[in-house]
Amino acid sequence: MAGLAALFASPALPFPSTSSSSPSCSCRFRPAVACAPRHQPAPRRVTRRYDELEGASKKRRGVIGGGGGGSLASSTRKEKGLSVDFKESQVADFEDLEEDKFFNAVVKVYCTHIRPDYGLPWQKQRQNSSTGSAFMIGDGKLLTNAHCVEHDTQIKVKRRGDDKKYVAKVVARGTECDLALLSVENEEFWRGTEPLQLGRLPCLQDSVTVVGYPLGGDTISVTKGVVSRIEVTPYAHGTSDLLGVQIDAAINAGNSGGPAFNEQGECIGVAFQVFRSDEAENIGYVIPTTVVSHFLNDYRKNGKYTGFPCLGVLLQKLENPALRESLKVPSSEGILVRRVEPTAPASCVLRKGDVIASFDGVPVGCEGTVPFRSTERIAFRYLTSQKYAGDVAELGIIREGNFMKVQTTLHPRKHLVPFHVEGGQPSYLIVAGLVFTPLTEPFIEEECEDTLGLKLLAKARYSLSTFEGEQIVIVSQVLANDVNIGYEHMGNQQVIKLNGTMVKNIHHLAHLVDTCQDKFLTFEFEDDFLVVLDREEAMAASSDIQKEHAIPSVRSSDLSEPYVDTNHEVQKTSEDFGDSPVTNFEMGVDCLLWA
Repeated sequence: MAGLAALFASPALPFPSTSSSSPSCSCRFRPAVACAPRHQPAPRRVTRRYDELEGASKKRRGVIGGGGGGSLASSTRKEKGLSVDFKESQVADFEDLEEDKFFNAVVKVYCTHIRPDYGLPWQKQRQNSSTGSAFMIGDGKLLTNAHCVEHDTQIKVKRRGDDKKYVAKVVARGTECDLALLSVENEEFWRGTEPLQLGRLPCLQDSVTVVGYPLGGDTISVTKGVVSRIEVTPYAHGTSDLLGVQIDAAINAGNSGGPAFNEQGECIGVAFQVFRSDEAENIGYVIPTTVVSHFLNDYRKNGKYTGFPCLGVLLQKLENPALRESLKVPSSEGILVRRVEPTAPASCVLRKGDVIASFDGVPVGCEGTVPFRSTERIAFRYLTSQKYAGDVAELGIIREGNFMKVQTTLHPRKHLVPFHVEGGQPSYLIVAGLVFTPLTEPFIEEECEDTLGLKLLAKARYSLSTFEGEQIVIVSQVLANDVNIGYEHMGNQQVIKLNGTMVKNIHHLAHLVDTCQDKFLTFEFEDDFLVVLDREEAMAASSDIQKEHAIPSVRSSDLSEPYVDTNHEVQKTSEDFGDSPVTNFEMGVDCLLWA
């Protein structure tokens, strides 16, 4: 899906971004005085993290209808021949604007970030800071975007018209839906405030007003537009497909996390990303209240964010009559199952070649859409996203011409190469100078795709997990020492086996090293490359290398926990390496989609 990217709360680039065809999340950044140097990766997917530091005054929209100045609650005035003093109108509108209490529920967010150094996983990069927006939702909580507080070390918030900043903490973080819940313990912060009320999902052409603290000034900013589209939208930060509201109101860096209001003063969503293109202007996106409510209900129900579930199947549209006839599909409904994730519960009831005709009784069209509201249709993914982790769904399927109903449990997708690192700090293991770490998308972005090799990139783009907890473990670099002579130039290669045992994940590799009693440690890498180390010499050298490079520990803290064997036999099949990308972001064929 070309043209999507995000402007995240990640280390600021030392130069203004160029215009690109991408929705970018709009979190305003103040670059650090001396940012750590960072490689610019070749385009991996349509999502790219960068700071939108230019174009603040290219296209300024008025607050009211046709582009003139005005207030949030104002509507187009019907003058009917009456003479209206324009200056007096501006003053009146400004006074009305000041009286709107819900403006006081919108706060400015100041966040300090320290991003992990994926190349040197035992340390972190130099800190930087950003600003964004948030708003009060009641129960002592604020709502903002997850990308605004990513890798946070300190968060402060400031109310409108106040000169004091208050410390805030993240209590829930939803990477898929790009939402985060903040709490402020200081009671003074909440004195005299009223939370915003969440409104219904808007309709097309409904007026919408975005409020926040974007670049260009320190005070609150208001922009107005209309709802131009409602559909399942790629979320650049979460790399997921959820319901989104497209608006034509200006959303700039710093608007992220701010509310969008309807004409009744109800919050109908959260501003979070924009579409940047030379061929398009004023295309912004809002997270609708349906997604917000799912996030909040998930947190209240489970005490944490568990995610948006899915089936874990690759589907193909059935628009061609001959294709439907060959599959014995009698009507124009249904979508074809082309691939099923081995770790998804649906793998027990669905198989390649099945046709999904209905989901919980809702008919699925041949183009992969389902009925939405009264006269609209929306992508099939919308139905699965309305469920919660652990919910059961009933599928009506056609298998070899026979209709049947099956049930399956829904769980969030877990990618073999994750897009976000849980806990914020990558795992690592150092053995005789060989630095092992799991392959992740942040690592790929930081290290540059060009240095990884086509085989490793293909696995990241096309491979699925075959068992729970599977990881691609690579040696990212070798810290030179006498014990690893001849291996110093290794880098970004996958380790397949240790002493003949298939490596399941980084924790399993650490366990194999710790329990090894053989004289040699024999590592087998991709492309049949072999590394053999004397075990006792390797252990002794690891301590010297640790001191020489000022490394606090030869392994990350999570690897100090006891290893629990899942008893999964590693058997690679053709199903774990397919011909189609594992996300909709990279899908080059419009008729294929993951759900």
